[in-house]
Amino acid sequence: MTTFSDSRASDRSPAAASPQSGDPAVAAADPQRLTTPRALVEAGLAPPAALAGLEAVAQRYAIGLTPALRRLIDPTDPGDPIARQFVPDPRELRRDPAELDDPIGDDARSPIEGLVHRYPDRVLIKLVAVCAVYCRFCFRRERIGPGAGRLSAAAFAAALDYVRARPQIWEVILTGGDPLTLSPRRVAQATAAIAAIGHVRTIRWHTRLPVAAPERITPALARALAASDRTVVVAIHANHPRELTAEARAACRRLTARGLLLVSQTVLLKGVNDDVEVLDALMRAFVEARIKPYYLHHGDLAPGAAHWRTSIAEGQALMRGLRARLSGLALPTYVLDIPGGHGKVPIEDRSLRPDGQGGYWVADPAGVERPYRDRLA
Repeated sequence: MTTFSDSRASDRSPAAASPQSGDPAVAAADPQRLTTPRALVEAGLAPPAALAGLEAVAQRYAIGLTPALRRLIDPTDPGDPIARQFVPDPRELRRDPAELDDPIGDDARSPIEGLVHRYPDRVLIKLVAVCAVYCRFCFRRERIGPGAGRLSAAAFAAALDYVRARPQIWEVILTGGDPLTLSPRRVAQATAAIAAIGHVRTIRWHTRLPVAAPERITPALARALAASDRTVVVAIHANHPRELTAEARAACRRLTARGLLLVSQTVLLKGVNDDVEVLDALMRAFVEARIKPYYLHHGDLAPGAAHWRTSIAEGQALMRGLRARLSGLALPTYVLDIPGGHGKVPIEDRSLRPDGQGGYWVADPAGVERPYRDRLA
């Protein structure tokens, strides 16, 4: 049996585990990480008068801000896009009636502990339930945080057995939390165990670490991710071009040097990147860092996240703007994760519409419709 973890995942929610106590493993790796409202106030990232409101948020949702991202925040800017992602806001305790504890339906597609099987050819395994940084808009925020633990050895072994028994599974996705908060030894164990399953050809890791704590993307961790006869993909979450610092780009180079394929994940967020100039700069920065722009996610119906969400129409307009400015290499796919576990779908507006005479009007990158005759139709 594959040994992965010595501890079992806790049943406690982040609130019950007291987020202010910090994540022991993550804190040990980065003692300068800010994890409490008082620490944020003392760092000048929130006014003292806001402390009581932030404490109320911290009783429910975890806080974590690494030095790498702390250095990017301009405390004189009340709308700073980095602070907006990580500094708590009392509005997080206001819940829209449409919001869900499990907005993308993980539970509905979870046949065994720690594994989600939403699409026929791939599964997702949640290795850990902690992160180096806690995004305020996280769609798993009700289940993530200090005390939430990690997947036990027995549960991980059961997940591997589940994959072995289903030859249609071509890809295994490792997520959490942030699975790269694990030690290189544990990452290597997971990589080797999954790569040993013959029909699994692709292993994908989802992480914030290259931008949140780039110093932790060491050569040892990059080696632990690599598998000689499998394609290993690292999906890197970043939402603003300022996150792709020189240190973050160097961390990405350490990954690509091991032959890893890098793709991006970005969440469309009001006040952070709901601007075509910002998204343009972000997508170009991804490509320059050897990261293929992959998904631009429409904001999920996570509890207390209404003040970050845009309308779908706004997102579609932004994509039209990007399409007029960027090559296909730099364009992400704008997607909606359908509530209830029904999967992701592209939600860009259609470029084709029938002309009523057997042909089409096709919108060019500038939005001008051009005629097109489909001769084979």
